[in-house]
Amino acid sequence: MQKSCACKFLYGPETSESIILSIDEALEERKEFKDEIMFYTKTAALFWCLLDIVPIKNEKGDVVLFLASFKDITDTKDINLFFSCLVQNMFGDPPALPEYKVADAKKSKFILLHYSTFKAGWDWLILLATFYVAVTVPYNVCFIGDDDDLTRSTTVSDIGVEILFIIDNIVSNIIFNFRTTFVSKSGQVIFNARQICIHYLTTWFIIDLVAALPFDLLYAVKVSVVHLLKTVRLLRLLRLLQKMDRYSQHSTVVLTLLMSMFALLAHWMACIWYIIGKMEMEANAYNWDIGWLHELGKRLESPYGGMVEVNATGSGPSIRSVYIASLYFTLSSLTSVGFGNVSANTDAEKIFSVCIMLIGALMHALVFGNVTAIIQRMYSRWSQYHTRTKDLKDFIRVHHLPQSLKQRMLEYFQTTWSVNNGIDCNELLKDFPDELRSDITMHLNKEILELSLFASASRGCLRSLSLHIKTSFCTPGEYLLRQGDALQAIFFVCSGSMEVLKDEMVLAILGKGDLIGANLSLDNRVIKTNADVKALTYCDLQCINLKGLYEVLDLYPEYSHHFVQDIQRDLTYNLREGHEAHVSASKLWGFHGEKRKMQERFCL
Repeated sequence: MQKSCACKFLYGPETSESIILSIDEALEERKEFKDEIMFYTKTAALFWCLLDIVPIKNEKGDVVLFLASFKDITDTKDINLFFSCLVQNMFGDPPALPEYKVADAKKSKFILLHYSTFKAGWDWLILLATFYVAVTVPYNVCFIGDDDDLTRSTTVSDIGVEILFIIDNIVSNIIFNFRTTFVSKSGQVIFNARQICIHYLTTWFIIDLVAALPFDLLYAVKVSVVHLLKTVRLLRLLRLLQKMDRYSQHSTVVLTLLMSMFALLAHWMACIWYIIGKMEMEANAYNWDIGWLHELGKRLESPYGGMVEVNATGSGPSIRSVYIASLYFTLSSLTSVGFGNVSANTDAEKIFSVCIMLIGALMHALVFGNVTAIIQRMYSRWSQYHTRTKDLKDFIRVHHLPQSLKQRMLEYFQTTWSVNNGIDCNELLKDFPDELRSDITMHLNKEILELSLFASASRGCLRSLSLHIKTSFCTPGEYLLRQGDALQAIFFVCSGSMEVLKDEMVLAILGKGDLIGANLSLDNRVIKTNADVKALTYCDLQCINLKGLYEVLDLYPEYSHHFVQDIQRDLTYNLREGHEAHVSASKLWGFHGEKRKMQERFCL
């Protein structure tokens, strides 16, 4: 067919743009690709295709061709269409683009943004209430039950949470969720009210509706199954999985959520552990005294009296002591500590202990593995600083650098690190497109670009010029330029003070806002400096590379003439060899006594 294996002639309106980009990237980088994609026949009928592209290499390791495999999976997709739609909407992958949009969107004033501060705050409030239910419901079901002799200490707070869920059902479900934007799988923010309603009805509506039922009002009228019904609310915790991606860059938040989930799992396991011990005592009429509850009672000198009811008054340890012992056992088992003072005795207890150990192994991989990665990420910058410092000291030691040079290197490294925190702007911005990168660099270098020297330059010229502006630093006593050196850049002083020296005589003192360079000529581009430039304090500089500057001036000849004329007027000090520098009288210093006074003042 003489067609590319990307099969662009099969693309259509519903073909995923993200998958198209992935195919192009795989072909460009000569790597394997496998995914499901929606294609169109020549009759405009769509079908699902499993596309597998594998690069074939020769003996030299070079890719010489691609092996492409196509499989029609439309029938499989149709069978699972409804279920996949529901499941993916609730628990599926995050959207292709981030949920937070920085661009202004046109929407109705009755439509709420899903990333608004109020919506996020309300969602987190409901999640906290759901966490409360996740803790209290299993405890009340297992330890309190329907026993009239035991009363719940959380009745008031339970009623408050019930009211909060009712408000959420009325306000959030009816008003908010049916009028709140969402992000489609293609990464677009949906503002259409009809699409918003359909999306919410097919995802969280049923769970939100059941979760908001007034269960504690049923408890007030002695409905015994109320606790079990409230467990439906725990499904709301699944929303937390969707929010994890949104807050994944906040290490402290993710760390807190992971540890909370681990503690919540231990709490649930503790409730089940108590129920198993209770059932063992009630089911085994002849050997009821071998369970863990009986051992706990003997150890606490509060034994269970024969075959009495487990929760009967005066029989066995208090509910508080039993719960603490249960939580202690499950946490020690999940963390693989297992001191053995609370242990499994019956078959059922041993089976449950095995299950806890298996779950604990999984939690170690899932929770503690992520916790370790998060902690490393939190201290990665600190670790990088010490690694770079050690490498620098090893370099100095291996090459036997003198003490003075060593001190200058360490001081410069520490100064630059304190300013940019070890971030290499050029490395960070290299993956951005030129359009965006130039806008970023224009913002970073706006001080120098606002000089009158660049007032007549077009925006395109300024954008090109900003890409050639770099940041530089000088420590006290360091020379920025030496007399006779070839000038490589024009320097703009952002902060700090510098002095211009010639034959140990101070010619000028430079400070914030001063421009150091030379008058340029488009014909003679080699410039030798006529003086030394030395830093008196810590100096922050922006420098325009002359090679890049000449390239920009060649691209914009209409501006180059203005630049050559204006730079002579805007230069604070002209460093061109043989040129008589003209500086303001306030910056001229012609004798050594004044030089020493200035140095002493800046050092203080």
